Amino acid sequence: MRQKGVTLQLLWLEYQEALAANPQGLAYQYSQFCDLYGSWKGKLALSMRQTHHAGEKAFIDFSGDQPTLVDPDTGEVIKVELFVMVMGASNYTYAEATRTQRSGDFIAATIRGFEYFGCVPEVIVPDQLRSAVKGPDRYDPELNPAYLEMAQHYGVAVIPARPVKPKDKAKVEVGVLIAQRWILARLRNRRFFSLDELNAAIAELVEEMNTRKFAKLEGCRRSAFESIDRPVMRPLPARRYECGEWKKARVGIDYHVEFDSRYYSAPYALRQERVEVRATSGTIEIFHGSVRVASHVRSYAPKGTYVTLEEHKPKSHRDYGQWPPERMRSWARSIGPSVGAVVDCILARYRNPEFGFRAVLALTRDAKRYGDARLDAACARALSIAGPNGPSRQSVLAILKRGIETKPLAAVEDEPTHRLPLLHDNLRGAAYYQQEEDSDCRRNDPEVDPDAPANDGASVP
Repeated sequence: MRQKGVTLQLLWLEYQEALAANPQGLAYQYSQFCDLYGSWKGKLALSMRQTHHAGEKAFIDFSGDQPTLVDPDTGEVIKVELFVMVMGASNYTYAEATRTQRSGDFIAATIRGFEYFGCVPEVIVPDQLRSAVKGPDRYDPELNPAYLEMAQHYGVAVIPARPVKPKDKAKVEVGVLIAQRWILARLRNRRFFSLDELNAAIAELVEEMNTRKFAKLEGCRRSAFESIDRPVMRPLPARRYECGEWKKARVGIDYHVEFDSRYYSAPYALRQERVEVRATSGTIEIFHGSVRVASHVRSYAPKGTYVTLEEHKPKSHRDYGQWPPERMRSWARSIGPSVGAVVDCILARYRNPEFGFRAVLALTRDAKRYGDARLDAACARALSIAGPNGPSRQSVLAILKRGIETKPLAAVEDEPTHRLPLLHDNLRGAAYYQQEEDSDCRRNDPEVDPDAPANDGASVP
């Protein structure tokens, strides 16, 4: 029967053919054959009754039947998910609609389930869906880091049901079936245009379902929960868990990590290292080897924005960032008045003074190399010969390299310049080109001996 296409009727026909070839008495008719097969099959697998202790387990699952929303603009029908959480001992049930079964929606629905109960169970038993289990396994599944972090925040253990073993979470399987009949079936003729509107209707039916009296037991789901589960369950933590998204990344050479097209700094010593980023709606945290190394307020500025903490910078970068225009002018005046005047000219050349920082910092290196006195003298000379835009750092450096910062301007102008002579062996005069024309004429003249050597200009002075 486990083979594809095999039916009881086919097996019964083969049974009849085998008996016809080798008669052994009366054959079973088809109805009795099916009854005997059903009796035999019922003895193959036995179901164990599970005992659920008070406040111990909450079972979680998604419904196979999905509620729907209607897009108010296009009229498109959109399928959403039905999340169901059931307490093991009392059958107390929570249900809501979520957009997807993804990690963020799954974690948020689980948290709202705890808040609906008003307390926390010891164990939650989800299915081995990707949002809860990163690496499915029958015996040792690897939990999703975000879901595990949520469970640790609420102090609950996560024991996923075995794959393809619905009896491990029979409570929620029955709870899902009841939710489909008591919630989805009753909403089948209603149209909802938003998730909030749908969840409001589901919440009313969940309350009605939990207060509905049991058929064969005393009380209802809510009274059973209040008397059995709640007294032994732990209260909710003081702070609500904020769902975080995890991402693996590498610290760049500029000691920043990218998340959502924005960049957040990490300690510069971690450049090129592998890290993990945890993002919530309000914070960005960076972990290296399970240790948090950085925390930032999440930025929603335009993409490409950099968020940098000063303590993450190396000392050289911090020093560069701490040189405002006034500090640069103050440093320049401390060397000499002429240096201060040159720096004023450099910074005034740009609409944003920061554009001149590189040139001013280059003067810092020049002062260390040539000395304060020489630099101030070179700046004074550059100011005296500068054009309308003022001197530049390059003009000051040229004066220092020539060592003329202390010489009078007239003395420099009278210095002999090294010029090439107007007449030398490499110049060709008019006579050379005249002889070239004569040679061309003779080569074109048929009376001239074609074998005569050409004039190579050797006789030209």
